[in-house]
Amino acid sequence: MSIQSIGDLALNFQSTRANAQIKSDLSRLNMELASGKKSDLGAATSGDYGPLVAIERSLRFLGAFATANAEATLFASTTQNALETIQDQTSDFGSELLVAASSASMASVGIVASNARVQVEMVLSTLNTQVAGRSVFAGTATDSAAVIDADTLMTALQSLTAAETSAADLETTLDAWFDTPGGGFDSLVYLGSASDLAPMQIAAGESASVGVKADEAAFRTTLKGFAMAALIDGGALAGFENEQIALTKRAGETLLTADNDLAVLRAEIGMSEAQIDQAAIRNTAEISSMEIARSAITSADPYATATELETVSAQLEMLYTLTARLSRLNLSDYLR
Repeated sequence: MSIQSIGDLALNFQSTRANAQIKSDLSRLNMELASGKKSDLGAATSGDYGPLVAIERSLRFLGAFATANAEATLFASTTQNALETIQDQTSDFGSELLVAASSASMASVGIVASNARVQVEMVLSTLNTQVAGRSVFAGTATDSAAVIDADTLMTALQSLTAAETSAADLETTLDAWFDTPGGGFDSLVYLGSASDLAPMQIAAGESASVGVKADEAAFRTTLKGFAMAALIDGGALAGFENEQIALTKRAGETLLTADNDLAVLRAEIGMSEAQIDQAAIRNTAEISSMEIARSAITSADPYATATELETVSAQLEMLYTLTARLSRLNLSDYLR
């Protein structure tokens, strides 16, 4: 009967190798338990990284859409706030003008006329609103102002209407100046681009239009209504009080018309805001779903990892015990 034995050198090699393997397992398990992630994705995916790569790619796209949604939300909300500011003043001041005209008091007309100049400045300043360094109402010319200043506008209108002696003629002159394509408004007031701002992509295959230009009819009508009243303060129709009262009334009626037009613009932006919000909710849900799928592949089960760690620790203790016993074996102890 032959007896096979392992030499001391081979035995030491086996012990060292087992010790290194167990310590490697301990280090791996400790890292997985601390990080919650599997250290060997190759084993976790059985060498097929395709699903994980697809998930990571989808998360990158969804992250880009989340950034686009945030930008679109900021741009749309800024536009909506500016429109709200203009509409509120337009509605309130239009009513004030009609009350002043109905009173047939030149004192009342003079008060609202002097305030009208402030309202012109307010509208033009609001139309020059910027967000993140981009002009909101200038179309694709986001690096420039959308409209001129109030002084330049009123100087031009005072020169234009200086010879008018009736409210009807003055209004007709302003209508042509503000509303004729290529007329005074287009050539002097509006400084932005003729091109609309491109719709912003907020999801795969979906975009939202959030651009409103300062040359919209609603803004032309608003400025025209305020300018009518402001021209009275600048001396228009001087000496013709009945005509000034009539012009005050027409200014109020023009602003109430503009109020309706502004409401339509706000409704359109509101629809875009709702579309952006819905896209953001869907994107967030998709991101959560993808993160759960990625976690199922890459995350280590803490209970299973802790159990395996305890088992490996016990193996290391057993190896140390066996090594200690083997180190005490010698011939003299065996023969004793």
